[in-house]
Amino acid sequence: MLELKHDLSKCLICDTYDCLTRCQYLKLDVESARAEIERLAKGSWSRVLEDCVTCYACEEYCKKGNHPFYFIVEEQERRGILTAPKPIVRQWIQLAEPLGEKPRKARKPLLSMCFFPGLEHVLESRLFEGVDVIMGRHVFCNLVYLHFAKPSLIKERLPKVVEAIAQHGVDEVVFYHDECYSTFTHYAKAIGLEVPFKPIHLFEFLYRRLRELEVKPLGLKVAYQRPCSSRLTPEKEHWVDDIFNLIGVERVEREYDRENALCCGSIFKLQGRYDLAVDVQRRNIEDMVKHGAEVCVFNCPNCYWTLSELVAKRGIKPLLMSQLCQLAIGERPKGWTG
Repeated sequence: MLELKHDLSKCLICDTYDCLTRCQYLKLDVESARAEIERLAKGSWSRVLEDCVTCYACEEYCKKGNHPFYFIVEEQERRGILTAPKPIVRQWIQLAEPLGEKPRKARKPLLSMCFFPGLEHVLESRLFEGVDVIMGRHVFCNLVYLHFAKPSLIKERLPKVVEAIAQHGVDEVVFYHDECYSTFTHYAKAIGLEVPFKPIHLFEFLYRRLRELEVKPLGLKVAYQRPCSSRLTPEKEHWVDDIFNLIGVERVEREYDRENALCCGSIFKLQGRYDLAVDVQRRNIEDMVKHGAEVCVFNCPNCYWTLSELVAKRGIKPLLMSQLCQLAIGERPKGWTG
């Protein structure tokens, strides 16, 4: 049986309560954070369970590796707390229900595009020559259900997903989506699920491919829209800087980046927090404009679909990371007009 590895006693002896005091949405001081942790430890109601916006950040802020976000989500589900209206939750659950797809034998390198139809054009590049691609519900990581307080659904589906991917017969899998990579590295480990293949992040793959190709410096000032799932695997953040250094772009040092990154706001709208979504998007984009970003680079497709039009209206070109890398090898990504 899959169970979260969490020890509340570690939370009670914490001095700073970073998981809550650093939260950009709850706004708790140390004393208030301590009180909420004590309530949770006693199994009592806590405002954290009601007010959490599921941004994943506390998982990164906890330096004890004690999985505060995963614990909060499990408590929300146990208590029947809804993080979004029932019809929306039901729609999302049905959206990615496995259809019994049959895996096939694959060749290396194998790239998982998860369950994101409409992105196939990004693979039309020398960066992905010789790559075998899988896509569909049977390889969908399901981690999105943390936003809807449904960890039991992930635990039910994820072992089948791991098995389906493993049946492709390769020992390494590149994941285009950050959330997939974080699922098979961080979340799987937190719930005691063994993963029989090595997950490779897209950025590591791109960096290695770029080293094999002729690259020209782009000389662009870039804002990076860090996805919420990167909170689970911040140790791979260096690949962003490595790629930017290699292709000659400047990552603008703005307020809402790295550990202080803001969400794209899409999940807030699904949760019915429309004012919060608009405010977060406004502050985030104003920050990009203020620091002179010419391009906004995305990893998460959902972040891209949510913010691309908004940043474009402010004169900032939206690109997925793989598309930025295409520019560096002399290719013109679909939709690029620069």
